[in-house]
Amino acid sequence: MPISFPMSLEMKPKKRVLIAEDDPVSCHLLKSFLLRWDYDVVVENNGTAAARILESDEAPRLAVLDWMMPGMEGVEICRRIRERKSRPYTYVLLLTARSDKHELLRALELGVDDYLTKPFDSEELHARLVVGERILALQDDLILAREELRFRATHDVLTGVANRGAVMDALQNEMARQVRELRSFGVILVDLDHFKNVNDTHGHLCGDEVLQVVTRRMKECIRPYDVLGRYGGEEFLIVASAADKNGTLTLAERVRSAIEATPILTQAGEVRVTASLGAAVSTPALNGDVQKLLRLADRALYAAKDKGRNRCEFVATS
Repeated sequence: MPISFPMSLEMKPKKRVLIAEDDPVSCHLLKSFLLRWDYDVVVENNGTAAARILESDEAPRLAVLDWMMPGMEGVEICRRIRERKSRPYTYVLLLTARSDKHELLRALELGVDDYLTKPFDSEELHARLVVGERILALQDDLILAREELRFRATHDVLTGVANRGAVMDALQNEMARQVRELRSFGVILVDLDHFKNVNDTHGHLCGDEVLQVVTRRMKECIRPYDVLGRYGGEEFLIVASAADKNGTLTLAERVRSAIEATPILTQAGEVRVTASLGAAVSTPALNGDVQKLLRLADRALYAAKDKGRNRCEFVATS
């Protein structure tokens, strides 16, 4: 097993900085300082070329831009990259010989994060870049926290698949698509057989392990554009996009077979589980009624249980 060192002891990747400066002397001085401070430096002396670099997929997150450059001014570069909201944030430090307060305020309003007047002090430059790194780190942490909250709001914590609200949203969206495009889709309710016995016999921790493994097996069966969600307890819902009766039943049987294929190894020992599945297909006769479609799948599920469990049943639209 490879040894994992604490982050402080590992070799940290160099921080990438773009220098956009058309004056050779100033550019050389900037590059020398940044290399000394262990930055990975990208140099450009044309504003238009610098803008293309900052708009690329591998753009540096820190940029030191001269205000006046051929092609495009530093302030215009900043305004342009700020218009692209979907890209990771770039911290922009503007270098300028200008001292007019109104012009500097205008630069900040257009998205410049900070500025230094020429000639600049090297220690002040370093301090401003450290501030930039700190702001980028804070923003990345906020984005990560937001994405985690979004995931928790739409996914089941135990199994990692869509929660009831999210899978119902997917069902509503699929129904709207069917009404718009006049094509059918399938729904499958999956209920683990006698799951209460697993919890009562082996404990709830074992039951959780079983649910996690069963979920993985189901995910391996569905197509990338299908949606699997935990409907409640040991019951799951699959929304099968653009599927007719045969396609829905084929998918249901594939899921049923995968669940019972092999015993599930848990900390409490091997556990065998099976599932009953009820399937239905949305047709124009349902008039976009999601609840009617779910009731059909529910009727099919109860039929599967009545006929001995560990089987798939289908109920057609009446």
